[in-house]
This record gives sequence, structure tokens and C-alpha cells, in this order.
Amino acid sequence: MKNKILAIQGDNLKKLNYKNDTTIFLALEAQKQGSKIFYYEPKNIFIINNQIYAHGNFIKLYDQKKFYKLLSKKTINLEKSSYLLVRQDPPFNINYITTTYFLDRLKGVKIINNPTSIRNVSEKLYSYKFKKYMPPTIFTSRNSDIVSFIKQNKLSVMKPINGHGGNNIKLLKGRINKTFLNTYLKKHGYVMCQKFLPGIVNGDKRVFIINGKVVGSFSRIPKKGSFLSNLSKGGTVRSSKLTIKEKRISNLIAKKLKKDGIYFAGIDFISEKLNGDINVTSPTGLKNYFDLTGINLAKTFWKEIRS
Repeated sequence: MKNKILAIQGDNLKKLNYKNDTTIFLALEAQKQGSKIFYYEPKNIFIINNQIYAHGNFIKLYDQKKFYKLLSKKTINLEKSSYLLVRQDPPFNINYITTTYFLDRLKGVKIINNPTSIRNVSEKLYSYKFKKYMPPTIFTSRNSDIVSFIKQNKLSVMKPINGHGGNNIKLLKGRINKTFLNTYLKKHGYVMCQKFLPGIVNGDKRVFIINGKVVGSFSRIPKKGSFLSNLSKGGTVRSSKLTIKEKRISNLIAKKLKKDGIYFAGIDFISEKLNGDINVTSPTGLKNYFDLTGINLAKTFWKEIRS
């Protein structure tokens, strides 16, 4: 990767946490292997004279609190980059989708994940292909469906289809406040409702998939009093191994994701059940996995791209 340009489309650098950010972890490894890092925000990609440009900065990265240095502000033709990481967080809204249409026009650049595939693989709806491995689940925007589902399954979890990071996830039980439900649906539209799995108290297992291969996993444990295992919500990591059943399901999903153009993904299990989130827009956890195990999956990431 010597003298190659790695372009990164991501959130404002000031918002990133160098201690556990997967984007920075991947970019640091690319930098070690000789790549120049060009970083820009999604709002700064544009098309002029049928060419795709981005306005951003060439940066130098460091594994420390002050983790980046701005080297030079530039507007570059993205065709000059060899690799491009799409790493901004959802929401998966019209602006997010528009950037994938822009990136679709790049022909000589390896983009991870493929912009067409990101657009086609809804992180929650895609899991419907594997519904037999999931707890009872519905996708709806009708409050009557949700009320019926709660009556049938008692404790249930509701989350927006295009949400991320454990945000706006609600635990529903007993009688539902219809005013709350109407307000929630008006704000979020389509949601996923799923039977609550009490095994979450022991954590969920995050599985990493790179280039159609299952390459690692760990458990995320919710903080006391919470049912959310997301690290951004106070969850902690713990070493764990996949069961035979989890390995089989993970390998099936990995092969399907590769066929559908997804290079890097994260999937989650609770009590050997797929929880319905198949992360493809901005999968996380590689730095946490390295800190836990000493295994650097960023090296695997870049090696597989070149294979």
C-alpha cells in the first residue's frame, strides 16, 4: 500500500474516540503500510465536469489522545485514491443514500463497503433472509401490529429500522401507552419489534466478517440495570468463543454478504439467536477486539483486500 491514497468518508474527526474507533484503527494500519490518508466529511463530496471530488484534509494519525494532525487542506479527484472507506455513522437517510450514488460513479477505486451494496442491504431488514435463526420479529409502522406482538410475546424490544448505536431502543412490556407509541412511530416510521431475550444479561456476541470469512468475535456485556450491550451505552467487552451453532449461522451469513458485495460486516448473537442487526454501514469493534486479544484484524482487513 506504499504511496497509495486511502480516502475516508467519515464523521467530523473531533467526534471520534481514538481509544476504540475502528475507522482510526484501520487507517493507522494503512498508514503503517505506507498509505497517505485523505479524510473528508460526506457533505464535502461533489460532482463537477462529470468528475467526483471531495474537499478535505490529508492527515497524519497517531495512537494517542491527540490522534491526528492536519497536514494540508485539499480538494482532490477521488479517482486518484486507491481505496475509499465509507465510515460515517447512520442515520441512513437521503443524504447518506445520495453519497452512495456519487460513489457509484468511481470506477478505479476499491470502496469498502461497496456503495451499491450499502444501499441495498438494510441493516435490519436484510436479516429477514435469516429469520429462522432469529427470535420472533416483525417490521411495521402500524401501532396495532405492535400491540398484538406485545400481547403475544410479553417483553419485547422496539427499535427504528434505520437507527444505530443502541439509540432509541425501547423495552416494551404489559400495557402500552398509546400516546407514547404514536409519537414514537411518527418520529421513526418503520420499526423492528423483537421478542426480548433475557440472555442479554450475559451479553451478546459481536462477530466480525471480512471478505466472506468469520475472523473473530467477543462478547459485549450491558452495564448493571441496562439491557443495551452497545459499547457507546456503557457495555463492556469480554472474551468468548462462538458455539457450533453460531459458527454455522455466521458462515452462512458471511458467504451471503460477500455474494451481495459486502466486504466488512458485524453481526450479533444473543443466546445463539441472531438479533437482527447486520452492520454494514460502519461496523465497529476492531480496536476493542485488539485490546482484548492482541489480534490485529486491521492487518487482516488490508491483506484480504489485496488477495
